[in-house]
Amino acid sequence: MEMEKEKRRVDLVTGGVLMGLVLSSLDQTIVSTAMPTITKELGGLSLYSWVFAIYMLTSTTSMPIYGKMADLFGPRKMYLIGLFLFLSGSLLCGMANSMTGLIAARGIQGLGAGALMPVAFIIVGELYPPEKRGKFQGLFGAVFAMTSILGPTIGGIIVEHLSWGWIFFINLPIGIASILIIALAFRDQRQYDKKPVIDWYGAASLSAAIILILLSLVMASREYKIGLGGAGILFLGLFIWIETKAKEPLLPLSLFRIPAIGYGNLAGFFVSAALFGAIVYIPLFVQEVRGASPSEAGFLLVPLMLSAAISSTLGGRWMAKASFRAILIPSLLIMATGFFLLSTMDVGTTNTQLVSYLIVTGLGMGAIYPAFGTAAHSAVKPQDRGVAMSTSQLFRSIGGTIGVSVLGSIVEWRMREGLVFSEALHDVFITGLFLIGISLIASIRLGNTRLLDKEPRHSHSSNSGVPKQ
Repeated sequence: MEMEKEKRRVDLVTGGVLMGLVLSSLDQTIVSTAMPTITKELGGLSLYSWVFAIYMLTSTTSMPIYGKMADLFGPRKMYLIGLFLFLSGSLLCGMANSMTGLIAARGIQGLGAGALMPVAFIIVGELYPPEKRGKFQGLFGAVFAMTSILGPTIGGIIVEHLSWGWIFFINLPIGIASILIIALAFRDQRQYDKKPVIDWYGAASLSAAIILILLSLVMASREYKIGLGGAGILFLGLFIWIETKAKEPLLPLSLFRIPAIGYGNLAGFFVSAALFGAIVYIPLFVQEVRGASPSEAGFLLVPLMLSAAISSTLGGRWMAKASFRAILIPSLLIMATGFFLLSTMDVGTTNTQLVSYLIVTGLGMGAIYPAFGTAAHSAVKPQDRGVAMSTSQLFRSIGGTIGVSVLGSIVEWRMREGLVFSEALHDVFITGLFLIGISLIASIRLGNTRLLDKEPRHSHSSNSGVPKQ
């Protein structure tokens, strides 16, 4: 009876965490669909990109801070704080009557979103023994893929039949249910220091570095890009120096000596740069070159996400049997094959060919992110899991942002040289292929790290107890 009760509790908490992840992954695609309507009603077309940029800035900047705070105060508190901020921002977004107000509310929403993904994976680590964690990482990957399909459709229906504010209000019932479940059913498994030392200087310098570097990518002016980027690098250097002196560093540099963290983050950075930098151009290719409608362009991405969901689920199951490297290498090779096929697209490419190229790419990409996340989580002791997971998410997020900026610049440069869009797109996917190659080399360096090693090999500290799994 007791075991059955515990199983129900674990299932309930898993459902609550999944609700939070659905909110996080649905948000971007729903907002993208509704933004043209929002802009017409609120005006402020010149501020259009900032609705997305401010969310990216606040969510990315807060990720490592939430991760460290989860290690110090427990994942339950940090997840509830993040979810509360996300829902508060959602409510304010739906009530916004100006573009400036919407941007401010999106900033609050992003501050909360920074907790939802990394802290969710920490909670899963406390709920499940190692042999089951890969399965649920794969499940989460499949959820992200499916919500990427549903997001544009749901956003379109809401905008067409209700007011655009409901794309934000829809978060409230799901989020409130998630808060109640986590608050009532989940309990942190270990004791936390009642007077922890917080690395405020590290948090401030890292936040400044991330914000300045990301701003340098979204600014149009070359002078701003150079100035902001240079300042961001200086703050990054300051942060590294602070971390070598801090008693309880925000991001212990010793963790990067662990292959699953150091090489895993490097691999995640470059594969995200390739994926997000290149895939964003598929709908544009279908519309501009093939003359398809926006809805048809969105529909053509469904095979990519469905195949990714399948390989994500399978990859999660394989983690209990194979090393992370044994999953990542074939996945990256399949993804590279997909990118090579996509680089051959031109005016004569049929929908059938495009769909087959996207299926190959999706089959490759599906297992990659669950493998990176699980590798980082499993490589450290419980007191370091928040930092490990949030750092993994941080590198992937920044990699994707830089990829969009760099590959977008390649398209502009090649078209200024007189190439048509489909020809410029060839260079984008070839560059993406090169970035996947770097990720592949880094993944090889992971060694034979496996999910079911009995004890983590490294940790920067040992002053906290290890919970029973």
